[in-house]
Amino acid sequence: MSEPWASLPGALADDISGCWPSVFPEGLPGWLAGDHVSEADVAEAIARSLFLRQTLERHPEQIQPAVAARPLTEATTEAWLADRWRDYLQNVDSEPALHSALRQYRREIQFRIIWRDLMNWADLNETMLATSAFADVAIDGALSWLYEKACEEFGTPMGRDPVTGAHVPQKMVVLGMGKLGGRELNVSSDIDLIFAFPSKGETEGGRRALDNQQFFIRLGQRLIQALDQITADGFVFRVDMRLRPYGQSGALALSFAALETYYQDQGRDWERYAMVKARVVAGDRRAGEVLMASLKPFVYRKYIDFSAFESLRSMKDMISREVRRKGLENNIKLGSGGIREIEFVVQAFQLIRGGRDRELQQRELLNILKELEELELLPSSVVKELREAYVFLRNLEHALQGMEDKQTQVLPDDELSQARVARIMEFDDWAAFQHALDEHRNRVARHFANIIATEDEEGDSENGVDDGCYELWLAEMEEPAAVEWLAEKGFENPEDSYKRLASLRDSRTVQTLQTQGRKRLNQFMPLLLNALMDVENASETLDRVLQLVEAILRRTAYMVLLVENPGALTQLVRLCSDSPWIARLLAETPLLLDELLNAESLYSPPAKEELQDDLRQQMLRIPYEDLEEQMEALRYFKKAHVLRVAASELKGTLPLMKVSDYLTWIAEVVLDHVVDVAFSNLVSRHGYPRRADGSACDTDFAIIGYGKLGGIELGYTSDLDLVFVHQADPQLATDGDKPIDNAVFYTRLGQRIVHILSTQTPSGQLYEVDMRLRPSGNSGLLVSTLQAFEKYQQNDAWTWEHQALARARGVAGCPDTLQAFEDIRHQILCTPRDKTALRQEVVEMREKMRSSLGTPEIRRDEVFHIKHDAGGIVDIEFMMQYLMLAWSAEHPELTQWSDNIRQMEELGRAGVLPVEDTEKLRTVYITLRSTIHRRALQNLNSQVEGSAFQGERDYIQSMWKKVMIQ
Repeated sequence: MSEPWASLPGALADDISGCWPSVFPEGLPGWLAGDHVSEADVAEAIARSLFLRQTLERHPEQIQPAVAARPLTEATTEAWLADRWRDYLQNVDSEPALHSALRQYRREIQFRIIWRDLMNWADLNETMLATSAFADVAIDGALSWLYEKACEEFGTPMGRDPVTGAHVPQKMVVLGMGKLGGRELNVSSDIDLIFAFPSKGETEGGRRALDNQQFFIRLGQRLIQALDQITADGFVFRVDMRLRPYGQSGALALSFAALETYYQDQGRDWERYAMVKARVVAGDRRAGEVLMASLKPFVYRKYIDFSAFESLRSMKDMISREVRRKGLENNIKLGSGGIREIEFVVQAFQLIRGGRDRELQQRELLNILKELEELELLPSSVVKELREAYVFLRNLEHALQGMEDKQTQVLPDDELSQARVARIMEFDDWAAFQHALDEHRNRVARHFANIIATEDEEGDSENGVDDGCYELWLAEMEEPAAVEWLAEKGFENPEDSYKRLASLRDSRTVQTLQTQGRKRLNQFMPLLLNALMDVENASETLDRVLQLVEAILRRTAYMVLLVENPGALTQLVRLCSDSPWIARLLAETPLLLDELLNAESLYSPPAKEELQDDLRQQMLRIPYEDLEEQMEALRYFKKAHVLRVAASELKGTLPLMKVSDYLTWIAEVVLDHVVDVAFSNLVSRHGYPRRADGSACDTDFAIIGYGKLGGIELGYTSDLDLVFVHQADPQLATDGDKPIDNAVFYTRLGQRIVHILSTQTPSGQLYEVDMRLRPSGNSGLLVSTLQAFEKYQQNDAWTWEHQALARARGVAGCPDTLQAFEDIRHQILCTPRDKTALRQEVVEMREKMRSSLGTPEIRRDEVFHIKHDAGGIVDIEFMMQYLMLAWSAEHPELTQWSDNIRQMEELGRAGVLPVEDTEKLRTVYITLRSTIHRRALQNLNSQVEGSAFQGERDYIQSMWKKVMIQ
């Protein structure tokens, strides 16, 4: 038997000789190796790609006619791709058949594109154009078929023609973003899409008229399922819709007017960046060109716009943090000197000068590089190096992805995969390939730094550092002299501080540091000691900061960050001096040091809308199906913003009420995203849950916040009291290929949400979740229908559950479902009640709580529990809940608020309590809550000296007697 693998390197030859009999049990078929393809070519191809090997092994019956239709030696053209899809379309007579045809079409085309690319029979340009054209054909083919069926079912959407103004049938316009828009798609990439339609209107010719937007949302949902859903035949493309206006919380399809208004009024810098590559990839191309023309002024400013540098710099900083957090140095797209930096350089010039220099208003990166050279915006030598690096890195990206048809940009660490990559990239071995890669990446990183990176990135950090700091850390002082020096410099416990420093310096971890790590530590520690001289509690602060230092000893890049950014080191010392809670937070998550780089943003936490935008931008690069990475990124997002709130409170720039607002907003934004992720993951498996009329649910799910979340009073360590409800018909099922009952769908949705929030990951928990306030408590269903929730509240709920409802409000999910909950809450709270009986029940419940959670009687002279003891916060909360239940029937306006402060104010306005009492209660309540907040930042509990707050306690107890005892 001949050995077609004879010319392969050793590891690959052994691999192929071992698998050849299982791939070709009856010998190499003549239809594969013949006039155009040799046996050695086949051995070479399956050595380079497991995907090619497995496809030949599992689906030879499909590859044989594919090869017969067009030899692998011939280029893959757009015209041929369209012709080939028509062959598959002939057998499509139903939606499941469409799904199957699309996936089989993908298998054939992927086989052809990856074969030609990895064998180097196609250049980069052919591979990118073929992959992008394949996506265009698949999207447009699926959309055309689904549109006709939707028109048969719902009628034809009618509206104003964007060119002539005539009343005409409307079709969807699909915008491809990112690499698809630029015709630069990877061989195993997801696709970023935006759905649009020309104008508002209604369908005509159906059983009943349907709003155009609803028609196109339903059509869009079906298109996503046709492409994205995983079936027995696999999937076509992972579809990402998060670049649309408002991201995952926005409507799936928008009219041209709505899109234009959004980008004009609210478009962010990063959305300009994304829109540079936007292209009409499917649907009504004539109308699409009108849309693109209307969006051009948003993308390309008439003037030279240097602000683009700053926004791109911010985006790059965000990606750099991600690289550090996830250890992505081996990622050839996001790591230093990677593909993203080349794209940033090119798009910076497009955004800055594209309005003036029309030649730059293109999508394809290599074309724009050429224009930058001709316009003399970049030297020829720089353009040449960036072009060569881009071609090398994109070819490498295709090699990494084509080996297993897997979306990855990470270099392999096993020898066999490394041998494959070296072979595909035409190097003798991995070392030679790695050397060439490093040269390209170093050049890109240098050009990126020269063009985009911040000025003055390296300052003279040793200026003004006391020589004693170096002598002390480097053990050039004897112990007595060192202790004396520490005392002179203001360290309140110099002996302890010396011992801590000596213990760190002599520790095994420090002694075994590599040369570079030791050098960085020796550079950092004197700067830290110097900074500690500026705080009053230097020894205590040193103890707190050393928790962080010990955490980053093996990750000394963080020390470099602090050495090169003296301002960040100053903030670190100041915050750790003020709060041991912050010190521990930074030690647990050193990546948060990035937040200290910009003092202005550190002490100016963003409002809710900015939080939503920040989270959306951070999550865009993480696929919904990558649940582990979603969970890690959410935990970082929460910690980073909580740090900013805590820093602002310590500095005095945020009063208590605002602190709770911000902490509550962070939770709400996180919850909204978690609902989107969990819902999307379940829909991709089972389809959408259905309503009684057969239409797909727009989640129809809501999270109700109780307790501190509902009352907009979250603290730094608060858990979340949640209840889940939905409005779907529990008797129906989902509409996917693997349908499940709606009730099961929503139960799994609730379970997944709790999992994402409460699971301990390397970054800890997002939130502790308490679901005990749901109907029937722990024995009840995890997710209730709204009807069941309402019935329970009317017939079976205890008084304490109605008390809890006074502090409840919808915090995340479907707006219609949230409003329906508010209506139920209003109705229950406004139910007339016997005030005397109600008062008795509330007082009895309060006594039970106080006896179980309050300070034992024998210790009350020593300790006062701010929350649970008589005259504490819970007394005020119970009074408010009683008054809400007792008086809302007569004063329905009381129910509009769920927080104690505004309930107090409303009770005063309604005349239920004298205004002077509500104002005094408000002041006392804020005083006690402020104390709990401040103590949390000092890692202290809610117990204070027995004599504390005597005046406030006396007043609360007098009000308790007045309101509750009478």
